Amino acid sequence: MQIPSLHPDTVEEVKSRVDIYEVISDYVVLRKRGKDFLGLCPFHNEKTPSFSVSPSKQMYYCFGCHAAGNAIKFLMELEKRSFAETVLDLARRYQVQVKTLEPQQRQELHRQLSLREQLYEVLAVTAQFYQHALWNSPSNPSVSKSALEYLTQNRQLQTETIKKFGLGYAPVGWQTLYRYLVENKNYPAPLVEKAGLIKPRKEGRGYYDAFRDRVMIPIRDILGRTIGFGGRTMGDDQPKYLNSPETELFNKGKTLFALDQAKAGISQSDKAVVVEGYFDAIALHEKGINNVVASLGTALSLDQVKLVLRYCDSKQLILNFDADKAGTNAAERAIGAIADLAYKGEVQLKILNIPDGKDADEYLQSHTSEDYHQLLANAPLWLDWQIQQVTKDCDLKQATDFQQVSQKMVKLLKNISNSDTRNYYVSHCAEILSLGDTRLVPLRVENLLTQITSGKNSGEWNSNFSSKQRFSSGRKNSNKNSTQRKPSLPNNESSLLEQAEALLLQIYLHCPLQRPIISQILEERDLQFSLSHHRFFWRQILEISPNIAAETDLISRLQDRCLEFETEMSLVSRLFHLDEKTEKELTRAPQVVHATTACMERVLREKRYRHYLELWEQTDPEAEPKRWQSYYDAFYGEKMKLQELDRLRQFSLTDLF
Repeated sequence: MQIPSLHPDTVEEVKSRVDIYEVISDYVVLRKRGKDFLGLCPFHNEKTPSFSVSPSKQMYYCFGCHAAGNAIKFLMELEKRSFAETVLDLARRYQVQVKTLEPQQRQELHRQLSLREQLYEVLAVTAQFYQHALWNSPSNPSVSKSALEYLTQNRQLQTETIKKFGLGYAPVGWQTLYRYLVENKNYPAPLVEKAGLIKPRKEGRGYYDAFRDRVMIPIRDILGRTIGFGGRTMGDDQPKYLNSPETELFNKGKTLFALDQAKAGISQSDKAVVVEGYFDAIALHEKGINNVVASLGTALSLDQVKLVLRYCDSKQLILNFDADKAGTNAAERAIGAIADLAYKGEVQLKILNIPDGKDADEYLQSHTSEDYHQLLANAPLWLDWQIQQVTKDCDLKQATDFQQVSQKMVKLLKNISNSDTRNYYVSHCAEILSLGDTRLVPLRVENLLTQITSGKNSGEWNSNFSSKQRFSSGRKNSNKNSTQRKPSLPNNESSLLEQAEALLLQIYLHCPLQRPIISQILEERDLQFSLSHHRFFWRQILEISPNIAAETDLISRLQDRCLEFETEMSLVSRLFHLDEKTEKELTRAPQVVHATTACMERVLREKRYRHYLELWEQTDPEAEPKRWQSYYDAFYGEKMKLQELDRLRQFSLTDLF
């Protein structure tokens, strides 16, 4: 939507009220690490947490991909939304009054803003209406009673669970909800239609309710706000389940049912369980298994997987789909969507099929939560499950079945990049194809390798089954190469200068007491930052305020410049955060200031020395004796100052790095 320019007061008020930990923890599992928090970066795939959040500075920084910013920048990058939209969302969340630069634009702004806000409101009111209809429907108490009986008797849900998930009932009738929202509550019919609650009649004028005579399940976002509904018939009418259409708020492919209830459980257990149905998830939560979410009747998408894995450090994901053909197909589709992540080991994917073809809801009606936990513990890895599916109902003694199974196995094995994993599964498949005859295993291994290496570098694959001696030699070479690739300490002038300038800027940012000292030294010695991005950053500091005292105020103001000059500031975004080594350096900030400025001055004087020396060598002392003498005095003076600098430095700059 087109949003007018926001008044700076609104932006500043939002920034002052926003809690960056609160915002980011909705998307990332954060663990306390000293005074800051650490988690897995949502902007790139990683296994070791390098994403740091500082509540004191209201900033985040990733030491892996160098993503950095404040809460506004985080939401802009993650949700791909504009600055104004993000600020407005935060303003609503933290109840900040919105002002624009031009008063005449306020009415238009509020009209545009109100669409999402009113959709949330209409859906919340509708959820309450459905809940009221479930528990107390004066118009048709017998129907309401059957809906409640369906939940308590057929689904065996407790009252507490029904209320926790906000379950309700859509009454019989073509315009029951329409009359309540449009005629009684005076919501505009087009707005209610945009919420996905009513539909226009195909013939004639008017609307009719989208959900009728169904048990209603609110679908909520990560903050617990209702964004849509799922409706379930109480009989065998088709379709059994009906979801809200795609709306401004609701996107099925990017939403998971019960994630708002499950995110804490996923973080605590460090694994996520995905089931197919609403009532599977609800039943599991009722039994205390609270790390469960449900897909929304569509194939599990990569976006949904990434969404749920934000809360799981180990990236362990268990798909518990039905064991029937439809459930198996759904599992296959889900595996296909995330196969790349699974093959790379970025997702620890397991597949659980409950015995006797039951879904989780049915299983729990006759089993305990401990029984289900045991099933989860014994769930096979996705490759084992797929191999089981490949061999299911096949007679390997029959040539046709043997060939088909072998070809499907090869297709699976070809995509495994990790050599240890590949070795294991090649041997495992060879054992299956050998039908218990151990003498045939080496032959089956060779046959599988021959098919796998078709079109590949055979040496790459065959070396994995070579002798111990070859393996030992390869490992030794690998270690040698690894040593060669190990980065060495910076020992050249440009590298030292870059790190010295960066460290000096970090001290200026994070040590307010050192700011006047740094400014004085730079001015007295006529020093400038040599690297263009450091010069640009220093100009931003001076433009904001050369005398600003509070550390957090300066950093916050500079973060605003990151939004304005995204390309330029991205080169220095890492300066806003401190790693452990740099934090230690700040404990001896005065010495570091002298060392870094000495490095900068030395580079400057080294250039002057070479310049004057070259001029002196090019000057004829007989033709221009005075000029020759002045160049000599200049380069000799610079040489003496260089020697003095080396003597005065309290410790080597190289030691800093």
